[in-house]
Amino acid sequence: MFPEYDVIVVGAGHAGCEAAAAAANMGSRVLLVTMNLQTIAQMSCNPAMGGIAKGQIVREIDALGGYSGIVTDSTMIQFRMLNKSKGPAMWSPRAQSDRMLFSQKWRTMLEQTPNIDFYQDMVKQLLIKKDRCVGVVTGMGHEIKSSTVVLTNGTFLNGIIHVGEKKFGGGRVAEKAATGITEQLVELGFESDRLKTGTPPRVDGRSLDYSKMEEQKGDNEISGFSFLPLQKISAREQKSCWITYTNQTVHDILKTGFDRSPMYSGRIEGVGPRYCPSIEDKVNRFSDKERHQIFVEPEGWNTIEIYVNGFSTSLPEEVQLQAIRMIPGFEQAKMFRPGYAIEYDYFPPTQLQYSLETKQIRNLYFAGQINGTTGYEEAACQGLIAGINAHLNHGGKSPLILKRSDAYIGVLIDDLISKGTKEPYRMFTSRAEFRTLLRQDNADLRLTEKSYALGLATGERMKLLEKKQQDINYIKNIINLFSIEPNDVNAYLNDISSSPISQKQKAAQLLLRPDINLFELQTAVPKLAEALSDTEREVLEQAEIQTKYNIYIEKEKELVAKMTKLEDLMIPENFNYTNITALSMEARQKFTSIRPKTIGQASRISGVNPSDVQILMVYMGR
Repeated sequence: MFPEYDVIVVGAGHAGCEAAAAAANMGSRVLLVTMNLQTIAQMSCNPAMGGIAKGQIVREIDALGGYSGIVTDSTMIQFRMLNKSKGPAMWSPRAQSDRMLFSQKWRTMLEQTPNIDFYQDMVKQLLIKKDRCVGVVTGMGHEIKSSTVVLTNGTFLNGIIHVGEKKFGGGRVAEKAATGITEQLVELGFESDRLKTGTPPRVDGRSLDYSKMEEQKGDNEISGFSFLPLQKISAREQKSCWITYTNQTVHDILKTGFDRSPMYSGRIEGVGPRYCPSIEDKVNRFSDKERHQIFVEPEGWNTIEIYVNGFSTSLPEEVQLQAIRMIPGFEQAKMFRPGYAIEYDYFPPTQLQYSLETKQIRNLYFAGQINGTTGYEEAACQGLIAGINAHLNHGGKSPLILKRSDAYIGVLIDDLISKGTKEPYRMFTSRAEFRTLLRQDNADLRLTEKSYALGLATGERMKLLEKKQQDINYIKNIINLFSIEPNDVNAYLNDISSSPISQKQKAAQLLLRPDINLFELQTAVPKLAEALSDTEREVLEQAEIQTKYNIYIEKEKELVAKMTKLEDLMIPENFNYTNITALSMEARQKFTSIRPKTIGQASRISGVNPSDVQILMVYMGR
């Protein structure tokens, strides 16, 4: 019934979709197996992509040839560039999407991708032969052979949904859990554990009073996520989001349900996300706070459904409704469905190689929440890397390994592999030590050439990149050579309370001032505007950033060069740590368990001291 595939992808969430698209676009014959073909790329939680550090990841996915940026740009209802008041290393794009259009666009793009077959069924078992994964067994009893398998099971592995004192099996509301895989992998020697996540109630937008809320409009400039020249919505077409707040009355009502809360009664065993806590957790942990922010987010163009961001909860339904109606603007709120918590199995990611292939079973890859991450963006980038490497594995080629200095994706994977996680992992800019280099604006300059060399990024992308690089260099040259007279710029400098100049200066020198940007400068100096005319905004912005922050960029490059020396010191695969008594006991245990590939990776393992690294280097020298 089934041919033999090069890559089987299990699960069609964000990780599974990116994995299938990447492997297929590189030439592999791919089968995407999902329990429900109607929920491909479902936005299970909030209808948004991007945000702090997450937006950088989506742009990196796009630069590598993934689909998430294209889908988001095609389905967004609002766009905002967060952190614009800070330096460009902190700028993070975020978009509200139309939930239904997002899933529909993903399915359309996958169906239009050659080499992908689809099948609706549950995968209950893996076919293992001599420590190699050679296929899957479905719930209908079909054995499907494949050279590689990518597991992207999301929250479905033995998923249990909690609402108050009620609990039932499920991977998402109204969808059954997946069983069999965890049990088999544990039998094979894998370590598994439980995590928890949650979602807020959905309400009828017609029942809300927006006059009692703060309007949050989208940006006037919509740069989007994809580096391809795609048609996007205009600024005036965007839908607004809204902000309101809880209050002490809301908190008091929530507390009445704590005795029936699955989280406080011990019915939930899994650890929840630290940086996206439930509303009851916020009230409990931050009892000194009188209110908590609530983001009121529309779910799409043609729906009245509203996502109540910031009110994730698993309290009893009646408590949820009573409390939510005490929030300003929600007095007459009608609930579509209550919030709930979900527990699911995951596998500590220290059991993986950097390629996301498992250490114990060859040709088997994990991506997404099965590795302990949270968020669409974190899942999607893992799926992309797993799909790329599953294809490369099938072709007998070396895997794509992104370093911490290459991409936020590299930071994420290194954190997972080297440190593991005991709670749902979320990406932040603070996790990246080289964030001046890893900006959202230069993801294509960093990554597209790598992807093109692998055969994933298209020739069209490379041509756009080459032209962009030429244009940036041309504009930087103009900025460095163009002289500005005091009479041409001092009025502008006075207006912004910046010191006037007494003699002519190069435009590049003026740009080093933190209160001056190139767009305002060329408005103030028409001759400069004339020299820069007909240049795309993206190119001008990139030229300005490279000019203004050059000294910081060069310093980070020097740090990368120093770090690379440690990354180049490879540790033999079968190195025996147990006999090195000079190492701390914790270091010996961690090294033996994780089996770091390099001294650089060894130095980043939690619990390992600098002295342990020095001792390890001495013994390697012997």
